[in-house]
Amino acid sequence: MAQEEREKPGKVVLAYSGGLDTSVIITWLKERYDCQVIAYCADLGQGEDLEEVSRKAFRTGASKVYVRDLREEFVRDFLFPMLQSGAIYEDGYLLGTSIARPLIAKAQMEIARLEGADAVAHGATGKGNDQVRFEMAYAYFDPRILVIAPWRDWDMSSRSELIQYAKTREIPVQATLEKPYSIDQNLFHTSYEGGILEDPWIAPPRDIFKRTRDPVEAPDLPSEITVSFERGTPIAIDGDLLSPVDLMERANTVGGEHGIGRIDLVESRFVGMKSRGVYETPGGTLLHAAHRALETLTLDREVLQLKGSLVPRFATLIYNGFWYSPEREALWELIKKTQERVTGDVRLQLYKGNIRVMGRRSPYSLYRKDLATFEGGGLYNQADATGFIRIQALRLKLYSDQVGGGEF
Repeated sequence: MAQEEREKPGKVVLAYSGGLDTSVIITWLKERYDCQVIAYCADLGQGEDLEEVSRKAFRTGASKVYVRDLREEFVRDFLFPMLQSGAIYEDGYLLGTSIARPLIAKAQMEIARLEGADAVAHGATGKGNDQVRFEMAYAYFDPRILVIAPWRDWDMSSRSELIQYAKTREIPVQATLEKPYSIDQNLFHTSYEGGILEDPWIAPPRDIFKRTRDPVEAPDLPSEITVSFERGTPIAIDGDLLSPVDLMERANTVGGEHGIGRIDLVESRFVGMKSRGVYETPGGTLLHAAHRALETLTLDREVLQLKGSLVPRFATLIYNGFWYSPEREALWELIKKTQERVTGDVRLQLYKGNIRVMGRRSPYSLYRKDLATFEGGGLYNQADATGFIRIQALRLKLYSDQVGGGEF
């Protein structure tokens, strides 16, 4: 196809959320290209009325609307592997938005192929990370597809201008000039960015949070929850075997009740700037805590340290949009190997935003009371430590001889 033809697509599949950006984009695409716009909405457990979102897309000018229920795949193939990896970006962000984008893009490309579309579009801004995450996935599934990123092309430069654009064209949107922050929600988390949150000195409004109680108002008595794992994957809560989606929802409910999982952080975007994000990840936070506790019981010291050294790299690959990359796949094979014996139960206490590990057990536990006990007997001969310490201290003695003794 000639470049001139590619630049005027006949059919575009838009990743559509029904929010401000993508609502405007449907109209903008039709005005700009005089093309068919197929709206595609991914159900990742965001809790919206997706039938109404679908109707809204038609009212705004979409020629066809797809709503894909991706919840099971999202939890099973994306969230739980990420949980097994222990991935946390910059020691705080649990990657709830980042991990959703490759799956959304995957289903979008499937629809584009099914519809014979010659272009795909998204509503990510030119300043953010999502544009990279979407487009890296597009390139993986079809490097020849035309990608339209309106935020990098149109002459509007702010959400305030988009709100005005929507008003003049009678496009129904919920964002207002008073509360123009961006919200992203799925089964794993809710994020809030932009607008009134762009000053990192100002605390987020108390009424911004939707899925977690204020820890101050959480129950005055702690609650316990037991999470069971098989090969690093959570399978049950309090003894109830649950499907991936049901387990995630149960964890969210329990965590949210006790104010678990709120975080306010400044993170380093892939495109080079700092950004401030406010997040709620109740179920993910408690599952991470339980998983980590079980790993300390079941993983060999050197394996635990090796895996820990890979966590920042794996988290960065997810954050930067390289889920579909050879390096991520290679790292995952190693991480998956470490999870073979991460099976057992972890007991957590939840109290006013805090999590305490109360107990852990596993048929593959490497903890041996007869070795660790301070009582007499057992398999460990304390006299053996003498030679061990001498060998460990040998290089320090040699170093001390070179420098003429230690300094005080």
